[in-house]
Amino acid sequence: MSAPHAVLGFVLAARLAELAFAARNTRRLRAMGAIEVGAGHYPLFIALHAGWWGALAVLVPADAPANPLLLGVFVALQAARLWVIASLGARWTTRVLALPGADLVRRGPYRYLRHPNYAIVCAEIAVVPLMFGAHGVALVFSLLNALLLGHRIRVENLALGREKNNEQ
Repeated sequence: MSAPHAVLGFVLAARLAELAFAARNTRRLRAMGAIEVGAGHYPLFIALHAGWWGALAVLVPADAPANPLLLGVFVALQAARLWVIASLGARWTTRVLALPGADLVRRGPYRYLRHPNYAIVCAEIAVVPLMFGAHGVALVFSLLNALLLGHRIRVENLALGREKNNEQ
């Protein structure tokens, strides 16, 4: 199996597993009274990530070598993603859900960053294409992701009360 196929296969399998985990958590959180905020932009994220993966599948030659340094960064990003998911546990989801009365998570990477998962996704959207020399894919999808994330972070901060309380 070629390096691009292996990486893209891993990314696809990991994202599908994450979506299943997030769906289970979303159902549980909604049953506990969580309220979804900003659902209208969610399909745009699905389209962005599917488009990113598809662009890589089409534009990266199957025999493209992986830059070893960037492959190492990619592996480190996966470990960081697992840290984020483990830190949020049953509260990790791909949607913006506010659970009334719940405290913000302050453990794991959330001790250091307000939105560590978004930082990891931003890095991954750039690193994977750059690993295989697909600079245009890295640039276009990083810009699109930045636009969507700017909106989503505002929505999430408001939903979690961070804006009005000016919390870290």
